[in-house]
Amino acid sequence: RLIMENLWNDVIPYWNEEFIEADETAVRKPTITAYPANSKGAVIIFPGGGYVIRADHEGTAYAKWLQSIGLTAFVVEYRVAPYKHPAEISDAMRAVKYVRYYADKYGIDKDKIAVMGSSAGGHLAASVSVHYDKKMYEDTDEIDKESCKPNATILCYPVIDMFEYRHDGSRKNLIGERSLHSDKELMSLYKHFTPYTPPTFIWHTSSDQAVPVENSFLYTAALR
Repeated sequence: RLIMENLWNDVIPYWNEEFIEADETAVRKPTITAYPANSKGAVIIFPGGGYVIRADHEGTAYAKWLQSIGLTAFVVEYRVAPYKHPAEISDAMRAVKYVRYYADKYGIDKDKIAVMGSSAGGHLAASVSVHYDKKMYEDTDEIDKESCKPNATILCYPVIDMFEYRHDGSRKNLIGERSLHSDKELMSLYKHFTPYTPPTFIWHTSSDQAVPVENSFLYTAALR
């Protein structure tokens, strides 16, 4: 049984009605869909798509597989272009807070919540993993009082770097084609590690023609 809910209640930070009028199919209110299982741990999935779409095979397909092996999964329909940072990371942070707030409802241990993402979705999962202690939006309700720090991170061929090894589409859609150096630094996630960064599992193929494998090398070296 699937359970789809709105990610936000009355207030959605950085919401822009004009974006809906411009393209009703591409932009929708952020949602989170639960794939319940009999598990204490949960995995929150951010599908990839260059921050312009959310690829179903990197969302629903992952969730169904995780559910089939007994893990509760959640798929987040986060905002993409024409939205820019910090709308995307706000949705990701909210998703972690949402699952933690409703942990009892889903039978989850609130200290066993992982985030997972592929490509640009991997960038989003890594973003909340290194920037969880930064204030990206003002609290909107009781849910926002929860911590947005994941307990673990799973990255699948993630976008990590916004400089030499960047994925052009992801950078353009997230922070703009003519982005500031400071924005590139903020979103080059290997630069923001602390001893408190969640433990991370990464996989990537060396032949990847879209996201250079060096992105994972940079993140792995920082973790090490």
